[in-house]
Amino acid sequence: MAKILIVGGTGLTGAHAALYLRNAGHTVTLQSRSAPALECLQDFDHLPGSYLDDSLSIEVLRGFDQLVFAAGADIRLLPPGEDEAVFFERVNTQAIPQFFQRAKDAGISRAVYIGTYYPQIVPERIEDSAYVRSRHLADEGLRALNCDTFTVCSLNAPFILGYVPGIELPHLQVLVQYAAGRLEGMPLVAPAGGVNHITSQSMSEAIAGALERGVGGRAYLVGDENLSWKEYLQMYFEAVGNPVDLEVSTDEHPLFPDIILYAGRNAVIRYEPEGSELGYSRNQVRASIDELVQAYL
Repeated sequence: MAKILIVGGTGLTGAHAALYLRNAGHTVTLQSRSAPALECLQDFDHLPGSYLDDSLSIEVLRGFDQLVFAAGADIRLLPPGEDEAVFFERVNTQAIPQFFQRAKDAGISRAVYIGTYYPQIVPERIEDSAYVRSRHLADEGLRALNCDTFTVCSLNAPFILGYVPGIELPHLQVLVQYAAGRLEGMPLVAPAGGVNHITSQSMSEAIAGALERGVGGRAYLVGDENLSWKEYLQMYFEAVGNPVDLEVSTDEHPLFPDIILYAGRNAVIRYEPEGSELGYSRNQVRASIDELVQAYL
C-alpha cells in the first residue's frame, strides 16, 4: 500500500478520492490551506500550505510515494481586480509544473493530475482563452517531467458531480432547489446543447487506476455520459418527484452562465471517453443525482 498526498484534498474530487483510496488500504494525507472541517475527513493526516509557495517544499514532500493533484485554479478563484491572463499564468501555467518538479525531486514515484477536458475537446480555445491556455500549458509542462522514476499522467475531466457528506457544493445544490421549485421566478427551460458529465465516484476509480497502471506521459480524456442539458436537468426534476418536459432555449441560462461554458453557449460536446484500462465505472450520473437530492432536499 502507498503513502498518498492529495493536493486539494478538501474539494469534491479530492475528498471523494481520499475516502476511496483509504478504503482501498492506502495511507492518505490531505493538503489544503486550512484543516478540513468535514467530519468524514477529520481523521486524515493534514498538510497545511499551498502549491503556490515554498510551504510545500521538497523536504515536506519527501516520504510520500504517490501524488494526486486536484487543485488547479478556475474562474471562481480569480481575485477581484486581477488580470485574468496574469492570474492563470501564475497559478496554473507556472506554479503547477513547478510543484510537480518538486514532487519529482522529493522522490515521489507516481503522480496524477486532474485537469479539464477543454484543451482536448475545443483546442481552438487554447489561443483565445487565458484559462484554457493555462490548463493546457500546465498539463503539457507537468507531463514533460515523466521519466523512468517519475510516472505522471493527467485525467482531463468534464463537468464533475457527486456528493461527500457535509461538503458545500452550491453549483449542485442550486440544481436540486431548482428542480424542487424553490427558486422563485426561475424559468423552467434548459439551455440548448449539451456536454459530457462524470461522477466523483467514477473519478475516484479512475484516479486509483491511474496511480496503479496509468501510462506515464499520457493525457487521458475521461468522462461518462454525453447528455443534452435538457436530459441532464430533467434527471434532477425526476429525482425530486417533479418530472417535467423542459423547453429548450438558446438564451443564456442563469444557472449555466456563458462565463463557465468555455466551449460556447449551445455547444454540443460528445466524445467516447478514454482510459478503459483505468477501470472506472460508467453510467453513474443518475445515481449520483439521486444521492444529491437525498442529501440536499
